[in-house]
Amino acid sequence: WTKAYRKLAGKELAEDKTFELERRRNRPEKYNRETVKKTLKAIGKITEIRAKRQERHYERRMVKAKAQEKKAAKVQLEKEIHLIKAPAKIAEEKEKLRVRVEQADMMQQ
Repeated sequence: WTKAYRKLAGKELAEDKTFELERRRNRPEKYNRETVKKTLKAIGKITEIRAKRQERHYERRMVKAKAQEKKAAKVQLEKEIHLIKAPAKIAEEKEKLRVRVEQADMMQQ
């Protein structure tokens, strides 16, 4: 059921015309050297096309994942800022920010 889940979740390329060519492959035909040569050449091209499409699909998925990772890193940094900066420095910055906000409110009134 893993393959089905991955396709439904959009993790794998499910709808692709190159898969249709793969299904037609098993039809019995009379042997012809030229046909075999063309078929082998086409298989190489199809494999190339499929690889490029899968790469594009992966890149599109990773754009979203990168944004999520960035957001998670930002949240973690905000939670654990005390490991990077001293608590006194954080309090000092908050006080400076509070003073600026108060001054901006005074200016607006």
